Amino acid sequence: MLRIIVELVLGGYEPAKRELARAELGNVSGLAATSSYVIRAGEGANPLAGTPAWQRTGKIEDHRRDQSVWALVERAAAWCGDEAAKASSSG
Repeated sequence: MLRIIVELVLGGYEPAKRELARAELGNVSGLAATSSYVIRAGEGANPLAGTPAWQRTGKIEDHRRDQSVWALVERAAAWCGDEAAKASSSG
C-alpha cells in the first residue's frame, strides 16, 4: 500500500501539525509491470475555502511501474482533485 498524507505544519512546529487529507493506494493487479490500484481518499472540511469533507473510493488503471513513485502520486493527486471538485459542487 502507498499512503499519501497531506499535513499542515504551521511555522514548522511539528507538535501543531494537522492532517488535511489522505489517500491510500493498493495494487490490485499482482504487481504487474502495468498495474491498477484501488484508491481510497478523503479530505476534511476546509472552512477557509468553504469546501466540505469528503471520502471516496476509485481506481487508477494502467500505471507503468517502471516510473518514479511521483508519477503515481501525480495521478492520485489528479484523481483526488477531481473528486474534491465533485464534492464541492454537490455541496
